[in-house]
Amino acid sequence: MKTRKLGRCVWLREAIADDEQDQPPLQGQQKADVCIVGGGYAGLWTALEIKARDPACDVAIVEADICGGGASGRNSGMVLSQWAKIDALRNFCGEDGAVRLGKAFGASAHNIEVFCKTNGIDAEFRPDGWIWGSTCAAHDGSWRGILESLARSGQSPFQELTAQQIAERCGTTSFRGGIYDPTAATLHPGKLVRGIRRVALGKGIRIFENSPMRHLERTAEPRIHTAAGSLTAKTCVLTMNAWSLGIPELKSAIVVLASDDAVTEPVPDLLEKLGYLGKPLMGDSQTFVTGFRTTANHRFQPGISGGIIGFGSLAGQRFEGRSIRDAEIRACVQRGFPALAHLPFADSWCGPIDRTQSGLPLFGKLPGPSNIFYGYGFSGNGVATTPVTARILASLALGVKDEWSGCGLVRAPERWMPPEPIRYVGAHMVRAAIRRKDDLNQRSKRIGPIVRALSAMAPGGITTSTVKKERN
Repeated sequence: MKTRKLGRCVWLREAIADDEQDQPPLQGQQKADVCIVGGGYAGLWTALEIKARDPACDVAIVEADICGGGASGRNSGMVLSQWAKIDALRNFCGEDGAVRLGKAFGASAHNIEVFCKTNGIDAEFRPDGWIWGSTCAAHDGSWRGILESLARSGQSPFQELTAQQIAERCGTTSFRGGIYDPTAATLHPGKLVRGIRRVALGKGIRIFENSPMRHLERTAEPRIHTAAGSLTAKTCVLTMNAWSLGIPELKSAIVVLASDDAVTEPVPDLLEKLGYLGKPLMGDSQTFVTGFRTTANHRFQPGISGGIIGFGSLAGQRFEGRSIRDAEIRACVQRGFPALAHLPFADSWCGPIDRTQSGLPLFGKLPGPSNIFYGYGFSGNGVATTPVTARILASLALGVKDEWSGCGLVRAPERWMPPEPIRYVGAHMVRAAIRRKDDLNQRSKRIGPIVRALSAMAPGGITTSTVKKERN
């Protein structure tokens, strides 16, 4: 079947070749050594890692849509280190484990670049770094606590910048100060995920596309059932991202809400005039963070989190099609890059994010006799965290006891979110409070106790992290 482009976001429309064909759906009774449910970054990287360690292992991926059809093919294309979450890493992993994982996540951008060069993938990789800054007085210095925490670990991955230094690098005077991470990068997420898919197929990894899992049979050898067939494996790995809401044991640890992005037509002359041609990607200090970047063909791409909230098992089309938040995105551009606020959006889109309380992913084994493992909760940071995810899940799937399978991110899902419909109603209340708080901060207005209390319940995201004390 010819791969569908219609209705997909711009990244996938550009990445999918005109004559590209889907892999066949799962039909009949199939077997494998390892079955991976989910063909995005996490599933593909994990399959490749397992194959690299054990070339004889028969690995099969069962994907509901096409590889990259979920969050992997429609994110913002930002490769960010996780050093901003050092306190949460330390809480789960201890001092040494936090530093080790921080370095592993921080190396992801370089490792992705090497992988792409080695395998002939033009993912438009640009190692331009990331600036996290402030656009209002309430956010000034919001990163200093993180710098102090990192210093206690002997780490200094960020460089503090003044407003003038940011203006010189990015051409906007709206940022009042911030920090710079030289290890961050931008890329074309559609071309990356479709490139990884090609490499996986070349390694003999079987991929079944357009095969939504209808039932997970938790027998001694787990069995995946789809509409037209089943696949039995010795080990099953669930890399379902936001669709993990469909697994009862997993849904309590995440809240799903959309991130929305837009893109202009190419404007190289304007970007050059402003001094923002091929410069660092940027993010502000709102709880619902706004990000800005340019693409390889000189489009301006703004994005904002805090959109549509998921309900139930995430069935339906609520996260598909053009973003319904174009006006909100434009308001963010007016605040961060006013010289670009007049530009029309050539396209926009949204995608679901599986946010955990801490902003860090979860890994582990489902209860029961079956070897069924999970990896999810990437909280908008999946581009950088999934290459490390692959090491953790490969060790778990292959039964290897090492620094990866034993790291602190391997843990039971937190019982954080209440059942439906309470979680859906409550999530809307918290989202409204966060938006109110962000707006009041921008206008230097007082925040009332109810808004403050509700907004404090925000899950972790790109720069924010809620630390729940679980270690001494």
